[in-house]
Amino acid sequence: MKRGSYPVDDTRKIAVAAGTVLLAEGTTSGRIYVLDDGTLEVARGETQVALISEKGAIFGEMSLLLETPHTATVRALTPAVVHEFTDGADFLKSDPATTLLVARLLARRLHSATTYLVDLKRQYAGHGTHLAMVSEVLASLVHQQPPEFLPGSERLDTPKT
Repeated sequence: MKRGSYPVDDTRKIAVAAGTVLLAEGTTSGRIYVLDDGTLEVARGETQVALISEKGAIFGEMSLLLETPHTATVRALTPAVVHEFTDGADFLKSDPATTLLVARLLARRLHSATTYLVDLKRQYAGHGTHLAMVSEVLASLVHQQPPEFLPGSERLDTPKT
């Protein structure tokens, strides 16, 4: 069954009580969730970063794709229903259309962060304050590539140029 833009298998649907932690900051789970109903909180430490209440919202993807621990805790603020994919990598490999949607989501986030930093840079240009480091942050975001990155297909012996 498809619901929204993600393939949804109702056998993966679970109900969680308010207060349930789905992803814990600093841990690695390999899980991805898609929200069906309810409201979830995203928090870093004691600071609430976001609320998730939109049906079809996906979370857990950053940790999975970066192969790092979760950068925030995701907790149910209300009783919620989620679709749980315990092997998030397998979930993303199983449907290229879903993976493309996740890539677009991450690209939108990066675009928003970069736009915000550019606005800050323009606003504080010439002030010589600690915000002058925004240029360094922007350069880092724009030019960051994993060390093993090679353009081209893994099926080819030589990378495309």
